[in-house]
Amino acid sequence: MGDHRFKVGQSVNYTPGPRSQARSSGVYKITQLLPLEGDERHYRIKSADEPHERVAKETDLKRVV
Repeated sequence: MGDHRFKVGQSVNYTPGPRSQARSSGVYKITQLLPLEGDERHYRIKSADEPHERVAKETDLKRVV
């Protein structure tokens, strides 16, 4: 899983794609790197404002600067 762009513990901006049912964009922390699914890398992410975690595609995440 070394090809993931982000690391566990890193903060990212999450903006769900237009086909996503998720509506909660904002800053999240990476909690787990998930295996490649098709040609897309996925992550488990967590917001301080929500009690649950989400699964996000790498293309929906941007590095917090």
